[in-house]
Amino acid sequence: MNEFMPIESVEKIIYIIRGQKVMLDKDLANLYGIETKLFNKAVKRNNDRFPPDFMFQLTKDEVEPLRFQIGTSKKSGRGGRRYLPYAFTEQGVAMLSGVLNSNRAVKVNIEIMRAFVKLREVLSTHKELAHKFKELESKIEKHDKEIYTIFDAIQQLMAPPEKKKQKIGFRREQEQV
Repeated sequence: MNEFMPIESVEKIIYIIRGQKVMLDKDLANLYGIETKLFNKAVKRNNDRFPPDFMFQLTKDEVEPLRFQIGTSKKSGRGGRRYLPYAFTEQGVAMLSGVLNSNRAVKVNIEIMRAFVKLREVLSTHKELAHKFKELESKIEKHDKEIYTIFDAIQQLMAPPEKKKQKIGFRREQEQV
């Protein structure tokens, strides 16, 4: 499978929609080497295998920001899609292996699963790094406060002492007290 589809190309078509990592029907159909229309027909024939946490249809508001990313130049009419795309979660993609029975489908599913696993590992690493960075940041803030206190103390020590102004002239005995 790797000879005709590198894992990086699969990673590029995994989107985060509704807080989930998903792949769109058009991209999956392209990977499986079939038309989107035929792909969606096969899914609809096996609709009971795809509950809402495996597959969902995008709303118009969700499609609009993706329009240029997914290669749809027109909103409707000639050259555009008639129906809103479907998004498949990792579990939905896994379920496709039971719906699309071909050697290519099996190989594609294996690569897609590898891409999801790799993406999960990368996101996990980023979470760990973000947590460590926050810890470091709080330590730096704590030390910054201590350093600023030290600098303030040094500046006070380096500042020349305030001189008391002496009055010029004669003093009466009452004032000399």
